[in-house]
Amino acid sequence: MIDLSIADVVTRFPDFRVAVLHFEGNGIPAERTPRIETYIAESVQTCRARWSGTELSAIPGVAAWRRAYKGFGIKSTSYRSSVERLVKRVLAGDDIPRINAFVDLYNAVSLAHVLCLGADDLDRIDGDLAFRFAREGDSFIDMAPAEGLPAEQPPKSGEVVYAAGSTVLCRRWNWRQDARSVVGPQTRRIVLTIQSNGEGSIETAAETLNALAASELAMTCTVAFADSARPHVQMT
Repeated sequence: MIDLSIADVVTRFPDFRVAVLHFEGNGIPAERTPRIETYIAESVQTCRARWSGTELSAIPGVAAWRRAYKGFGIKSTSYRSSVERLVKRVLAGDDIPRINAFVDLYNAVSLAHVLCLGADDLDRIDGDLAFRFAREGDSFIDMAPAEGLPAEQPPKSGEVVYAAGSTVLCRRWNWRQDARSVVGPQTRRIVLTIQSNGEGSIETAAETLNALAASELAMTCTVAFADSARPHVQMT
């Protein structure tokens, strides 16, 4: 059972919407299939054709998250949403990083739809899921801490986090993922979120990802949606 709430956040950010996808499979292949490789290449090419020469702040899906981050006190350009960093990387001439077939695929969907996506290994999660404001006792271990900083970095008061119980799966809404629930070769069950803050279709992105994960990675999937009218969802 997956139990997820966004009730804490939509009181201040009513445009926040989430697609929650529960994938099951027989492990994650390291290498991309030819179809996934093609989709990634198309996503990269489309991003460059559409947004080259455009300021990041003028891209609707990026601007929406900048406004959201500012709304909970993040003003520094050191902290940007996952999709902004991905778009910036691709526009600078780099490709989507190679991690594994599933992660690479959902990064391509993120890029194509200019939406924030993130995934966690369900078997490494304990507790109900929530997008909420940070609280005392929250735990976070950075999967890629900056040089000189400790891996364990609890969130700051007032920060929006994505958490399972007191374990913060992602800090600053969708900025950095916790190291303890990353999706790897042995992962069999995944919970993935597609997040929008007023721009982009989470429904279309979910449909695209579901179809490719089914055909290329033999994964099954169930989907639910949360928004201000329905801030709490349960799914098997």
